[in-house]
Amino acid sequence: MNFTLIAARRVALACALVAAPMCAFTAERVIEPARTSAGAKPDAARTAKDRPMASTRTVAEAATATAASGVTPLTLERVFGDPPLQGRLTRQAEISPDGAWVSYLRPSATDSEQLELWAQPTAGGAPHRLVSASEVLGGRSQQLTEAERMALERKRITQGGITSYQWCGPDGRTLLFPLSGDLYLVRLTAEGPRAQRLAHDEQVPEQDPSCSPDGRQLAYVKGGNLWVQALDGSAARSLTQDATETRFWGLAEFIAAEELGRQRGYWWAPDGRRLLALQVDEAEVPVKTRAQIFADRTNMTQQRYPGAGERNARVTAWMLAVDAPAGTVPRPVALPLPAEAEYIARAGWFGDGAPWLQWLTRDQKRLALTEFEFESAPAPAPAPAPAPAPAPALVAAVAKGRIVIDERDPAWVDVHDDLQEIGGLTLSGRPALLWSSEASGRRQLVLVDRKTGRRQALTNEPEAVAHRVCSNGDTVVYAAARDRGRSRELFAIDLQGRSRALDGAADRQWRDARGDRECARLLVTRAAWAQPPRLLLQDVKAGAAPIDLPGDAPDPLLARIAPQPQVVEVTAADGRTALNALYFAPLDGQPGPHAVITLAYGGPGIATVNWNWHRDTALIAYWQRRGFGVFAVDTRGMQNRDRDFTRAHLNAFGVVDVQDLFAAVRQLPQRVAGVDPRRIGFFGWSYGGFLAVRAMLDADTPFAAGVAGAPPTDWTLYDTAYTERYLGLPDQGRAAAYRQANLVSRVDQLTRPLLLIHGTADDNVLFEHTLRLTEALQQQSKPFDMMIYPGKAHGITGRGPRLHLYRMIDAFFVRQLAP
Repeated sequence: MNFTLIAARRVALACALVAAPMCAFTAERVIEPARTSAGAKPDAARTAKDRPMASTRTVAEAATATAASGVTPLTLERVFGDPPLQGRLTRQAEISPDGAWVSYLRPSATDSEQLELWAQPTAGGAPHRLVSASEVLGGRSQQLTEAERMALERKRITQGGITSYQWCGPDGRTLLFPLSGDLYLVRLTAEGPRAQRLAHDEQVPEQDPSCSPDGRQLAYVKGGNLWVQALDGSAARSLTQDATETRFWGLAEFIAAEELGRQRGYWWAPDGRRLLALQVDEAEVPVKTRAQIFADRTNMTQQRYPGAGERNARVTAWMLAVDAPAGTVPRPVALPLPAEAEYIARAGWFGDGAPWLQWLTRDQKRLALTEFEFESAPAPAPAPAPAPAPAPALVAAVAKGRIVIDERDPAWVDVHDDLQEIGGLTLSGRPALLWSSEASGRRQLVLVDRKTGRRQALTNEPEAVAHRVCSNGDTVVYAAARDRGRSRELFAIDLQGRSRALDGAADRQWRDARGDRECARLLVTRAAWAQPPRLLLQDVKAGAAPIDLPGDAPDPLLARIAPQPQVVEVTAADGRTALNALYFAPLDGQPGPHAVITLAYGGPGIATVNWNWHRDTALIAYWQRRGFGVFAVDTRGMQNRDRDFTRAHLNAFGVVDVQDLFAAVRQLPQRVAGVDPRRIGFFGWSYGGFLAVRAMLDADTPFAAGVAGAPPTDWTLYDTAYTERYLGLPDQGRAAAYRQANLVSRVDQLTRPLLLIHGTADDNVLFEHTLRLTEALQQQSKPFDMMIYPGKAHGITGRGPRLHLYRMIDAFFVRQLAP
């Protein structure tokens, strides 16, 4: 789930509003009368079935009305058309190791679903397309194995073409990228970019490639084993040879990639002579069989998927020698962790060559950083004659671990990527460690003595620090929240705690950045409401003018249709906690009161109401022109706030979030004029889909209709790390937190129109969730609507399918929320 977002990155249950081709079931609706509270007028309780539907207007009529009112018309075809209204946005932008280039992936001018590799000089000059998939494949179609498709799903990459790349070596002249199961280099020469194919085996792909620090060789996973290959044309050689159907090296297991934000399974040592590698054994992970139902076939796919309370993969850490002398056999050295270490969340190397691991207990209330030292052990004696003597073995070593940092929280500890050595500060004879902690009540950066574990505060921001951007010897650059989490700004702080906002700070914007190797220049992403992100090259030091990196300009239509948000001050169900909410008034030129579509995610790890660019901008503008108000709200438990706010989901899925959602929706007509409280709908995806179903399965619901995309309906079916973090162990579903969050057991409370949407090949929120809910609704003879998407996963892709989805949702809301 994501999602992502996603992000702290992890991103939990990604909030994706996406879809794909159709396979529909629509039940004839016979709605039971809604309950009427004492003293309420009978009309106020009328259901969608009771209300006349003859007054709904066609899209053409709505467009005519908006044009007559002086409002620029907008169609769903343009919202989801190509080129995108926001322009072709870049992704994975980086500064080259030598600082001479800015590289990024950019959608093709002929098909925005295909990514190409581009770069432009930092000293000024036009961007250059380095390579595209069609050029290197030479007419061959792009092929992906199921494992590769699942890996892209974990990273929330929905486009094709060149989907990832990396700079190879310190000179800034070579880039590496995988494509269609093989590996390619792009060398920047005086004659232009030159592509080179490194592998020729599409049947067994080279996965997750990574260049050594000196850029002379690369490692990758092939057939479940780790391989290394020099870039001078030498043959590849394998470092491991014991992979099986359930055991593999160097790749992130499902839980790490989906829920912990760790996408890698091995890391180069600073000297390039060793690898820290993880071995994953999935033998005890339960097998889930997914029926990938396509229009013309059904593929039965088996997936090792650990549901809540079930066995996780067994992950162990090892040190592998890369530069073994000729005639020797490198022996993996185990990096032992305590038995309570259920998850390896992060891994890497300190500058002095010591490997480290960050690990979590299963309940995720403890996150520890362990570093390792080595003691030599004698090599085993060769076998006696006449048996042939083995090849000379490397001197073995025994690793001993020592806990450096021990972070604990009575609810859960969030993983992060803020660990870094600070060369400008020595504590107990070693560089200080940068770390982040919520022990103060909101996430802040601290400095840690690597030898003693003692901490000293570095930042004291009034709101939560989002993450470290980069650091050099005496300065740390970081991003932090402002405006109650609705804005994000960039700051620099010295080791004495003196901080300053970086040039360009402003109200109601969202800035983030990546730093170069010296943390002297930043690649800043700046966005604001209805303003797509743009890239700037900016010095960390104050006063230097930023360089605006030219990108694909938005369609001028975007500026004409961009919706103007109204900040709505609403409080949570506790009556005191402020929630972030925005309202977008209808623009159909008709007198009110109007129907409202509510958008919310509600789950942990994500925030949706802020001043960042939102991909739903054009959709909101479309619904305004259709005569709907749009209400967006973040409930307690969501991201970018203090610790007490973000821990609201502890043992409370479907409780605090539902209470806050209901409270906010009931306050809306008091805060905003022209809202019809009888005609408020709700739309959510993933955790938002769970919230949508839960909101409709409630006798006290304020919603007249709901749309739920890919909803988790029984949390015992969802994965271990995400679910247990918030709800604990399920006790086979008998635990109170699981019982109250189970939607299947609430189906008797459905009295309003509900539309369910799911992709049949979803490997995140398995299609079984919707099937169980569907069966329960049918057993209760409860009418509902349903749309399934054959062969589509959790993040469903394709312009045609997305257009189909929103046409369907639009028609559903027009039909059910008609006056």
